[in-house]
Amino acid sequence: MPALLDRAFEKSLKRGEFERVYYFHGDDDFLKEQAVRALIAAAVDPSTRDFNLDIRAAAELDAETLGSLLGTPPMMAERRAVVVRDVAALRKDARAVLDRYLASPVADVVLALVAPASEKAKVDKALENRAATLEFKPLSGDRVPRWIIHHVESVLGATITPEAAELLQQAAGNELAALAAELDKLASYAGGGTIDEDAVSDVVGVRRGETLGDFLDRVAARDTAGALALLPHILAQPKTSAVSIVMALTTQMLAIGWGITRGGRADYFELLKSGKAFPMRPWGEAARAWSAAERHWNDDSIDGALDALLASDIALKETRISSDAQLLSTLVLTLCGVTRSTDAARLLLSAVPA
Repeated sequence: MPALLDRAFEKSLKRGEFERVYYFHGDDDFLKEQAVRALIAAAVDPSTRDFNLDIRAAAELDAETLGSLLGTPPMMAERRAVVVRDVAALRKDARAVLDRYLASPVADVVLALVAPASEKAKVDKALENRAATLEFKPLSGDRVPRWIIHHVESVLGATITPEAAELLQQAAGNELAALAAELDKLASYAGGGTIDEDAVSDVVGVRRGETLGDFLDRVAARDTAGALALLPHILAQPKTSAVSIVMALTTQMLAIGWGITRGGRADYFELLKSGKAFPMRPWGEAARAWSAAERHWNDDSIDGALDALLASDIALKETRISSDAQLLSTLVLTLCGVTRSTDAARLLLSAVPA
């Protein structure tokens, strides 16, 4: 069967139109779980849900149990739903039952087959061909603010300003589960009103001008004083650690180096769309910062910066290091003033006590 698009899936649920079998796969388990909950809410009447909803782990199902689940008619309702999680873990006998069922699924059962996220997980072509398929990929940085607004409006029944959504993304990153948790707190804090930047500052503890993106901008511009002034604020924020800061800086340096090789004609959105750069902030913000930073860097200073970042990564794994703040301060001094890779290594190694 053809793959469904997210919007087509949502519209079909609102119309009360359901496929007999769905196959959900992809690397974003949070989005998959949202889709499962939405499907259950739309397909099964809450008053009879105890009788007409079964959610099972595939590894716990034998052939007889799965056959019974798929063959049981709805009770006092138009349809029932069956959700099988981690469908790839079905035993051979249970999979044989499923394959026979897929050849002629019944009309009054909505079956959702859910595959887990995994680097090694492969798309099950047999299920893809015989079910309505949705793939859930992690949202790219430019789509996260739109997801935040949609989630607030459709799930929480509230509103949020675009500026607040952008600030929240800068503070909490792109992980949807973490964003959803913060949005629950923000909606409660706003008490039915609009979530604005002040609400994000009060609840999440981040203010405009003190985000990870602002810190990255200072380093990209080789503004030593500005970057050092922001560092304590960045380290105090939730979901931010020395490791994540080094990762973000490494991505930034590699991206700027990539741009320099193109002689001022770099299309950073091309790089971001390729999936080879994860800036840990909104795409537009990252692209603007990288483009503006090209004039501050050359091949030698990029090489020196990358050496410094590698030395930082090694130092963070060294149990004798005195503090993350000390190492990162040294790293900032190195990045903003480095001219040779040997200088970078010497300065960073000095942050590790003998």
